[in-house]
Formats: sequence, C-alpha cells, structure tokens
Amino acid sequence: MERFVTNANHTWQDVDGFVQACEVRNGQRVLYCSGQLAVSPDGTPMHPGDMHAQINLALDNLENLLKHSGYTLADIVRLNIYTTDMDLCLQNLEPLITRLTEAGCRHACSLFGVSRLAWVEAMIEIEATAVSG
Repeated sequence: MERFVTNANHTWQDVDGFVQACEVRNGQRVLYCSGQLAVSPDGTPMHPGDMHAQINLALDNLENLLKHSGYTLADIVRLNIYTTDMDLCLQNLEPLITRLTEAGCRHACSLFGVSRLAWVEAMIEIEATAVSG
C-alpha cells in the first residue's frame, strides 16, 4: 500500500507532477522523501551563494515534510546529501550534524559532489528515507 504525501505549505511540485514523499506501509511505515532544497514554500530558490543558510533551510524543509507526514528527524534511517561544492559543504555541515544528533537521529549517510542541482542557485540537496512503527 502506498500513500503519496504533499507538504501542505509547498504546492509548486504539483505543477511538475511529482510528490515530496511516498509512504509505504507494510508492518512498518516507510517514507521516501524527495531531495529537499533551500526553497521558499512557492519553490523560489533562497540564499544564493550561502551554503550555511541553504543547508539550514533544506533541513527545515525536510523536517517540515517529515512532520507533515507524521515523522520526525529521529525517524530518518538514510540520508543522501548532494552538493555542488564539496569543500564548502564540509565546512558548513556542523549545524546539520548537531540538529540530527540532538533529535536522536542515527542514520546511514552518503555525501555526493555533483556538477549542478535543479536550480543553478542551489548548492545543497538533502534526500531522506524515514521509518516509523
């Protein structure tokens, strides 16, 4: 059984024909989240050139999506981070690590360097899988 989840605050993805997350229930609930960027609720890229601010906003967007779906940061079991600037990303990951640790999140993680993300202003994208109950 699948359930498609849309963040009530974000509607821009509806125009592009995808969902922010897809939940599968089979004894446990599993939520597959699309990569979250540093965008406003209407999909406008935010904080160009500011990796620290983009990481925080992308994580805020992920946390909001999880909350809207009945999950928390602690439910994340897999995290993929995509960045257009590996060195700058590594220099600015501490707030992300701190927030996840404080939430009790123990996850498998991969960090990928990519040449470009969906918007040219985007420097970071955070994708997650969460499991609950």
